[in-house]
Amino acid sequence: MENFPQKASILVVDDTPENLRVLVQLLQAQGYRVRPVPNGEHALMSAQKEPPDLILLDILMPEMDGYEVCRRLKADDRTRDIPIIFISALDEGLDKATAFSVGGVDFVTKPFQAEEVLSRVYTHLTLHRMHQSLQEKNEILQQQNAELDAFAHTVAHDLQNPLSVMMGYAEILVEDAANHTPDELILIGQSNYQAAQKSITIIKNLLLLASIRKEDIGQHPLDMADIIKQVMERLNLVIVEAQAEIILPKSWPVVLGYAPWVEEVWVNYLSNGLKYGGKPPCLELGATSEVDGTTHFWVQDNGPGVSPDERAVLFTEFTRLGQTQIKGHGLGLSIVRRIMDKLDGQAGVDSEPGRGSRFFFTLKTNEPAQ
Repeated sequence: MENFPQKASILVVDDTPENLRVLVQLLQAQGYRVRPVPNGEHALMSAQKEPPDLILLDILMPEMDGYEVCRRLKADDRTRDIPIIFISALDEGLDKATAFSVGGVDFVTKPFQAEEVLSRVYTHLTLHRMHQSLQEKNEILQQQNAELDAFAHTVAHDLQNPLSVMMGYAEILVEDAANHTPDELILIGQSNYQAAQKSITIIKNLLLLASIRKEDIGQHPLDMADIIKQVMERLNLVIVEAQAEIILPKSWPVVLGYAPWVEEVWVNYLSNGLKYGGKPPCLELGATSEVDGTTHFWVQDNGPGVSPDERAVLFTEFTRLGQTQIKGHGLGLSIVRRIMDKLDGQAGVDSEPGRGSRFFFTLKTNEPAQ
């Protein structure tokens, strides 16, 4: 028989040493990890300490029979989902009915045939793994649906304002364009352009979220200097208009990551610093290698800082976005958090009112080959 699922853990409970020995040898020969115990009390302690993938349980045992062991296992959140196969010399219909009523998934009568035991074990381990897989996928789908609902609500809310601006100015132009001065028309055009840019940014965030959720990316050594160069080119117009000062380190440590996503993190942090930093903004970028094998990247601004209450929700989950919009940070920083989750990193902010904010993220340091 195929050795599947490989290395599954099986707890065997029987008060007869010879039965234990036969079952242990039979299961170990198929590659299973087997834990034999001689009574119900030991079975409960072993299952609660390290829940197995399946339990083979004798019924007729002194002090605590198999039925009671099963009842207690099914009453415990840690062990209730473990499939239990009863193995017993009892063969009456009432005995089997009781075994199933207390939570057993199958019943094997002694003296048992080796192939029958292996077949039942294989079947119920497979069914259990399939059930676990379906549960995990269902939980993921529920979380994704909640995120999509929250994200859709946020996108709709954020798009409403710029679209209303564009529609309002369009109505003015349609009804009375001839009576506006060239300067007024230029102002209308600039306002419409800014509203359109805001809408495009929101849509880009939506597309970025979709790519983060779908793409299965690998992590590679990053040329952070080149990434920062791309970021500065993207934000050049905003930097010039804000008359911002950007302070860069002389060199960057090499880390592991995915360049397009890391670029988006920097763009988000720098955009927030340019928007909410000092007047004019002064942003200092840096990196520090930590002893735990990670590198800490940061953007320090000279703005008014962020209060403790705001810090608590800046990187909020998507499911809470509609409730926690803080200065326009929420959407972008939620995406930053998701990127860091996918890259096994962290994102956060250190800030005090009146002392500016330091937004940071971490990535794994690329250790040189020995």
